[in-house]
Amino acid sequence: MGFVLAPLVRFGVFIQRRRDLGDSPRCHARVTTAMTASRKLDVSPDTDTLSRRVADMVVEHSDDAIRARGAFNVAVSGGSLPSMLAKYLVQPDVADKVQWDKWNLFFADERCVPLDDDESNYKLVKSALLDRISIPDAQVFPIDPALSPEACAAEYQARMLKAETTGSGFVAPSGSGVVFDLVLLGMGPDGHTASLFPGHKLLEEHTKLVAHIEDSPKPPPSRITLTFPVLNAARCVAFLAAGSGKQEMMVRIHQQKDSTLPAQCVQPENGTLIWYMDSAAAEKLPANVA
Repeated sequence: MGFVLAPLVRFGVFIQRRRDLGDSPRCHARVTTAMTASRKLDVSPDTDTLSRRVADMVVEHSDDAIRARGAFNVAVSGGSLPSMLAKYLVQPDVADKVQWDKWNLFFADERCVPLDDDESNYKLVKSALLDRISIPDAQVFPIDPALSPEACAAEYQARMLKAETTGSGFVAPSGSGVVFDLVLLGMGPDGHTASLFPGHKLLEEHTKLVAHIEDSPKPPPSRITLTFPVLNAARCVAFLAAGSGKQEMMVRIHQQKDSTLPAQCVQPENGTLIWYMDSAAAEKLPANVA
């Protein structure tokens, strides 16, 4: 099914286009979804506006989570996402309103390299965001790069399961899962997200919360990543996609519902899925989709 949530809405000088695409086909990775979340597309005219809208969304989710549960548990990925996320989030008119001391920041995926390596997602997030705001160090959760990839993933999973803030609802009552308030993801030109790559055996992982990969098709080869059970348990997942290089993937995901693409398999069971994109990325989407 598919219906337009609202007519085109004007925000300043541009038109924000949103659509609920309803249930998507079951992906080949056998992600089980009792109820597929609404999928909202939020198209901005440029990356500057996109960054501003994402910052506003993050602040809103932070406020709501802290008000309801006393903490904000968020996971972020790497690539171009940290700089796009931080552009407005660190500005005083935004940052001064955020209760950073209530944040717990995790990584949706990470390269198994030293934390000061240029390939490290932690380093990207630290320079773009963490060095400019005031999240307590104990509430930022980098990997332990001294461990083997397999041990690193197991240790990160164990640390997540011990990170419950009283009343925040992060660790599931069973003690075997976690529920993020927000997961922020990017998408590669091949449709991968986090470190979940098309055709890889990790797409079939349904037991572990954090898995390791040592044969990533994109360097560096050794990484850890959150798995679909974690991503699809989140209260909200937001993708950021910008630039004409994402056009083909936007069509394959939002129009063709290509279930071979990991990004298409991210469908929160009881949460919200939002795709933030600029007009360049959305260029080839038909009007009845975007």
